Amino acid sequence: MAKITIDRERCKGCSLCVAFCPQKILELEKATNAKGFHPASIKDEQKCTGCAQCATMCPDICIEVYR
Repeated sequence: MAKITIDRERCKGCSLCVAFCPQKILELEKATNAKGFHPASIKDEQKCTGCAQCATMCPDICIEVYR
């Protein structure tokens, strides 16, 4: 099972990870981080396959995927 970590304070909420996740398990939070952005979060980590497309697409390198 894969594990995803998202640095919510570095995330700008660009939603590229959300758009490219093949399992559709990422979403933008309604709450904001310290910079005023809506960071990405994981809806259902159990469904993650560890493909790391979210981490590859993240322009700010906020996402790490552990397999």
